[in-house]
Order: sequence, then C-alpha cells, then structure tokens
Amino acid sequence: MKTTRRPIRRVLVSVFHKNGLDLLAKAFTAAGTEVVSTGSTGNALRELGVTVTDVSDITGFPECLDGRVKTLDPHIHAGILADMTNPEHAEELERLSVRPFDAVIVNLYPFADTVRSGADAASIIEKIDIGGPSMVRGAAKNNASIAVITDPHDYALMARRIADGSGFTLEERRWLAAKAFAHTAAYDATINEWTARNWPKPDSLTETTETDDEIPTSDTGKTSDMADDDVFFPKTFTRTWDLAHVLRYGENPHQRAALYLDPLKQHGFAHAEQLGGKPMSYNNFVDADAAWRAVWDFAPRIAVAVVKHNNPCGLAIGETVAQAHLKAHACDPMSAYGGVIAANTTVTLEMAQNVRPIFTEVIVAPDYEPEALELLQVKKKNLRILRVAQRPRSTVQMRDINGGILVQSTDHIDAPGDDPRQWKLVSGSPAQESTMRDLLFAWRAIRCVKSNAILLAHDQATVGIGMGQVNRVDSCHLAVDRANTLADGVDRARGAVAASDAFFPFPDGAQVLIDAGASAIVQPGGSIRDDEVFAAAQKSGVTMYVTGTRHFFH
Repeated sequence: MKTTRRPIRRVLVSVFHKNGLDLLAKAFTAAGTEVVSTGSTGNALRELGVTVTDVSDITGFPECLDGRVKTLDPHIHAGILADMTNPEHAEELERLSVRPFDAVIVNLYPFADTVRSGADAASIIEKIDIGGPSMVRGAAKNNASIAVITDPHDYALMARRIADGSGFTLEERRWLAAKAFAHTAAYDATINEWTARNWPKPDSLTETTETDDEIPTSDTGKTSDMADDDVFFPKTFTRTWDLAHVLRYGENPHQRAALYLDPLKQHGFAHAEQLGGKPMSYNNFVDADAAWRAVWDFAPRIAVAVVKHNNPCGLAIGETVAQAHLKAHACDPMSAYGGVIAANTTVTLEMAQNVRPIFTEVIVAPDYEPEALELLQVKKKNLRILRVAQRPRSTVQMRDINGGILVQSTDHIDAPGDDPRQWKLVSGSPAQESTMRDLLFAWRAIRCVKSNAILLAHDQATVGIGMGQVNRVDSCHLAVDRANTLADGVDRARGAVAASDAFFPFPDGAQVLIDAGASAIVQPGGSIRDDEVFAAAQKSGVTMYVTGTRHFFH
C-alpha cells in the first residue's frame, strides 16, 4: 500500500516567540535536519547548537527595510509551493536550482499583543506580518507535500516526527494546514477589527455626486443612508475570538460550552479577574454580564443590581454601595436567592457583611475593600468573586440565528426620548422633583428587563418587576403582585411610579397600574389607542409622560 507519509529533511523556521524552540533544536540536531531560518530565529537556534542556513544565503539578497523584507523571494516560496507529488513541479524546481522544503514552522508578529500594550499606531503597523502569513498560507495550500506548524503546542509533535523519521501522513498534513488557515484568518480578522476602529471612512469619501435617481434604495423603497451603513455595517462582518477555556457545560449539562476572548481587549467583563469561589459556568457569565451592564446604566450614581436568569430581581441607587444593595435586595428577597450581585463601585466591608448571609452565585464589582474581600473569601468560599477593571463599552451586539447573525448598535439609553426634558406630559400634574427622579430611575432601569417589561419604583429602587410575559397586562399584574406580596404585606405599589418598555396597546394594562395606586407612569406612547390610555390616566388624575422612545429587550 502506497504511503502518504513524507519525512522531514529540510525545514524553514521563522518564529517571533522563541519559547519551545529547544524541543525542535534537539530533534534537528539528532536527525541532521537541514534548517533554513531568518535572523533572530536563526540566532536563537544557533545558540541551541543547531547548524542554520540564513534565508539571505538562499535568496542572495539581504534582509532589508528594517526586516520588512526577508522571505519574500521565489527561492523561498517556490520551495514552499512546489507540489513534489507532481513530476513537472519537481523537474521545474531542479531546473531553477531551488530545493523544496518538507516543513514550515512559523508564528506571526504579535499584532494583538502590541495593540493591548497601548503602543502607538506606528508600532502597531510594524507588527502587521507580511512574510509570515505568506509562508504559512503557501505551506498550508501545498499540504500534499509540506507540513506546516503555527501552534507552539505542536512543536513536540513535530520534534517526535523528525526524530523517528516518520514525518506526517496526508491526513495529518491537512489537519495542520486547516489549523494554519484558521491562524492566518484570525490574524487578518484582528487587523481588520483594529483598522475598522482606527481608520474610519473619511468625509471626502462619504460625499456623493449622484443624482437622486442614482442613489440606491433599501428593500422598503426608502432611500438608504449608504454612507452611515457602510461604516457601521461593513459588507463583510469579520471578527475573531480566542479560546480562553472550556466550561464544564452550557446552559444545561448536556450542552458543551467555552469562553472566547476578543484578542484586542483585556479589560472587558470576559476578562474578569476571579478572586475567589468555584469556576464560572455558562449561566454565571450570562447573568453576571447582564448585572454588570445594568449597574452602569446609572453611572455616575452608585448602583447595585441583583440578577437571576438574566433578569433583574432588584435594582437600586444609594448614597452608599451598602445602602444600594439593601434597597435592591429588598425588591425581591426570594428571587435573590442564588442570584448574581453587581455594583458599579468598590464593595465595602458593610456591603460584604450584608451579602454574607445571602446565598449568592456571583458578585462582580470594579474593586473590593481589603476587609470586604477577605470576609467574602473566608466566609463564602463558593462565592465567585469577580473584579472587572473597565465599565461596559460595547457598541455592537450580535445574536446568532440559524444561518447567520443579527447585528445592532447597543442600547445605551441615549435616544432623544431618554432625556426627560423631551418627555411629553399627557395626563395629570407635572411630577414633583422626587417623583421625577423616580420616573427617570424607572425609565433607565426598564432597559435591562426582558420584554414585555413593567417596573415599579420608589426612592430610586425597584419594588416590583414584571418581565418576559407575552402580553403587557400580565406583566402589569406581575409587577404589582411582586410589589405587594414580597414585602411582608406592605402595599408597595401604592405611591410608586411605573415604567413600561413599550406602549400600552389598550388601556387595560395601564389601568392595572392605576388601580394598584401608581402615582405616575412613564411609557413610550405610539399606540393607535393612545387617547384611550391617556384618558384612563386623566380620569384617575395620574401623571403620565410619553417619551417617544422604546426599550424592548428580547
């Protein structure tokens, strides 16, 4: 039976990261492998006792332009791309006096590392590798003849196959080639992400000279804002993430899951520093991320969120973080059991003492007082304690659908209608200062509640939340019931303010809140029955504002 194995006799090595070269050096020396290398890699191999031929000796041309040009030469790339299973290629190489390579071992300039270091643009540009990806892609394309290694974790594998003289089978070379293509694709995607952020389309290219007849229209027939769409929604949405670690399981034990990181970031929630407790689960990440984003909706005010199953069961603003936590927890103490707590400021010892008796899965904050951290670490050994250095800064949200993804800008509560100065009073008297503060709090808090969402608030804290119902009336009932049944019989709905994430399609939902004693309501408006909704509020003398802005959260 004909074998597809090809022994490794001649190797091209050019790596930026030198860790692990000693494994290869031992194999090269023991097997008498011919090694061709570039400057710094060649020097490192020589120090390890390897006889090395410089690339410049093969090309007859010195490295130049501060190292920008080293391997970009036919004497190198013909040796990489020649399919030695093709007799014509073999004959042509011999005629050109070019010797083929059996393996290429390359890793690329550290582009992402350089970006994360805070380097200037010129330094970042110098870490855009040109020759490396060309060698990798050439070797990966020519996997019929050549093995390519880009992952340092595969150095030991290469060393073994050199040492025993077996080389790799075609199937193995194809697997290595697939890894190599993934490597260069991710590398280019990272560069694309950086350039998209830092090299925006200039105004000189957004100016148009077309006539109205030449301007393309969208599928709705309306003229599309092509300039804006081209910037925010590129023709190809290219992103990449690096595997951080595999999680125990996904949403359920039968689902597999892993955490991936944006290679250009190092301070986002996904990069949280864990200071204590059990490893994070998939659901922990989802809930804690939701809580983390929720508290920053209220910055610079001190805020605490308690989240369960990706929905808040308590949100509050306080003069201190301990006060904010107590107010948030009081909204729904039952649901807070086994929940996630997030704070947008340093957790104090007082707050930690209040958290101690509550079974909590995760706590996340920008920092912790030393005494607070020690208490949580010692007294709550299973509590996952996260420290996140940076507030949420996402501008784009993505969601998988079968066969594609949906992309939208992040809801930062920054629409014109989010400014209370733009609200329209449609019923009752203008809200007093304290009531307006609660209305504004409720309006910002509703953003993080799953639709259909109704929220009752008092003293800048939630007292009842109705979320995720398939009709708005049920959400209203749920918010009122929770307000009035989770606080030892206290009628918390009476005198509270209410917020709705979307308009009331009929007056019945608003009537539930009015009958429960809500003193003021804020909602987007826009229903064909707005007049009926407004009339219900006017009849009861309830203050109602419409914002003209919706905050659905699916």
